[in-house]
Amino acid sequence: MHWRDVSITNGPRPVSVPGQQALYGSTATRQIEQWAASTLPHHTLMSRAGLSVARLAQALQPHARCIWVACGPGNNGGDGLVAATHLHRGMQARGSKFHVVVTHLPNDGARLPADALDALQAARAAGVVFSEEPPAHFDLAIDALLGIGRIRPPQGRLALCLKVLRDSSSPVLCVDLPSGLDADTGTLTGEAGAARAGERHTLSLITLKPGLFTGTGRDAAGHVWLDDLGIAPPQSTPVSAWLGMQPTQATARLHASHKGSFGDVLVLGGQGIGVSGAGMTGAAVLAGRAALHGGAGRVFVGLLEDDAPHSTPWDPACPELMFRRPSLLLESDTLRNACVVCGCGGGTAVAALLPRVLSTARTLVLDADALNAIAADASLQTLLSLRRDRGRSTVLTPHPLEAARLLGSDTRQVMADRLKAAQTLADRFGACCVLKGSGSVVAAPGEVPIINASGNAALATAGTGDVLAGMIGSALAPLKLVDEQMQDRVASAVYQHGWLADHWHDTGHAGELSASRLAARVRPLAG
Repeated sequence: MHWRDVSITNGPRPVSVPGQQALYGSTATRQIEQWAASTLPHHTLMSRAGLSVARLAQALQPHARCIWVACGPGNNGGDGLVAATHLHRGMQARGSKFHVVVTHLPNDGARLPADALDALQAARAAGVVFSEEPPAHFDLAIDALLGIGRIRPPQGRLALCLKVLRDSSSPVLCVDLPSGLDADTGTLTGEAGAARAGERHTLSLITLKPGLFTGTGRDAAGHVWLDDLGIAPPQSTPVSAWLGMQPTQATARLHASHKGSFGDVLVLGGQGIGVSGAGMTGAAVLAGRAALHGGAGRVFVGLLEDDAPHSTPWDPACPELMFRRPSLLLESDTLRNACVVCGCGGGTAVAALLPRVLSTARTLVLDADALNAIAADASLQTLLSLRRDRGRSTVLTPHPLEAARLLGSDTRQVMADRLKAAQTLADRFGACCVLKGSGSVVAAPGEVPIINASGNAALATAGTGDVLAGMIGSALAPLKLVDEQMQDRVASAVYQHGWLADHWHDTGHAGELSASRLAARVRPLAG
């Protein structure tokens, strides 16, 4: 991957800059924080952090009458206490009807960190109101309980405060991380999961963390803001992942082009109803439509049907798709030269094709039932692993259950660390892996993974994964790619897939998102 510098600015800013932004895990973030603290005067970082939180709180709720600040016993709580002091002074200037209430949790007998103790004393000296319990009503809550501190099952008053924060219909601003969220994995500890009764904001401090953008993190964090506090991470600090926010635009094509200029896509899948009584023809057709609208010069579709006589299929909504018998496609030069998308709706019939496909296809996108067949067959796994050594390019597009089957684990373990699961698959099979879900992860062998920033729950409907497979196929069809180019190209297709869902109603499009409507809106990638 190529390094993209993140400019240093003053104050909170929304995380919406096109391109890629560096994400740092908890270990790297602590190292950066310790390095910065050693070069700055005492209490500087906490002073900057608390002021930044207060400024964002005022911007989010400028007319708030009551702000509740839930502060833990560590430095995250210290940030909250500094913010509470600033907010208290500002609200007192507006009159006696405006106030800040702080619930400060004890440190189980241990001493407070020095900066947090200074912040606590300053808040008390300023006259901030402290309460053992959350107020009955508040216009904004600030979650400064845990940050990137050690995550443990919440108990007692911590569990109570956490439940009130997660169930609140009022806006909540989280300091650095939503409490209980793992900065590295996006898993959430605590009762009720990622309840989002009201608007949520997270002000990430110094660095952006991977857990904010994948798994449960996206729901828990809500709108993410960044304040680097004037700290530029040393260039030697390892990046845990990139946040992928590639802008979507159609590429300008040269006049002196022909259909061969943009490559062929071959879709193998769509088991017919006569094979086992479960027809999945639509999955292959959706992938084919997406590949065609995504800019492929030609798209061939080989449906995995039974041998009973039938008429030649065609797609009246997309007659440009060229249907062929799979047996003809497997013996043709198209298999060697096209980008092959295999598995969409393939059912049990796809397994018989995989030895030939894995051995022959130049560029291969494996989806759905193709992945399930490979997970169940060690010989197919060997053929897959050999592809990279033979100069062949492969993309795997599993959802968490398919990833678990390939890894020989279970969905819970995959979701416990999505970045690790995706990278393990990429390294094991020498392939680019797209682990689908909230914050899809795009991993490649030996490369820093990319977390996709686009998409929403509208994509949680049948067939959208087939559309994505076709989009990736068209993105890779015209190119002879080296590995790092493939990861960027695949990430761009994944981003466009989510971007279309995010902007579904922007142009007055009629109807809710469905896979066939989504496929029709796909456009060629830039470049």
